[in-house]
Amino acid sequence: MTQIVLNFDPGAFSALRLSPKAFSEELKIAAVVQWYAEQRISQSKACEILGIARSRFLDELYRRNLPAIQVTLDELQQEIHGDF
Repeated sequence: MTQIVLNFDPGAFSALRLSPKAFSEELKIAAVVQWYAEQRISQSKACEILGIARSRFLDELYRRNLPAIQVTLDELQQEIHGDF
């Protein structure tokens, strides 16, 4: 497994009221959720990166008030009307 080292001022941990370990986990989750929200990765890839079940990832999206389904209106209309 590859390890990435980031340096933070100790004040960063207190800003979120997290221990350094909890802060690093939050940072990882936040990055992956953001990549998903930007449609750069799929739910499956997000779960793989985080090492969690899809249900846990969906809970995380809900907690952050983000949609779990990423489909455009055009894509939805094509699916409804059968225009594949």
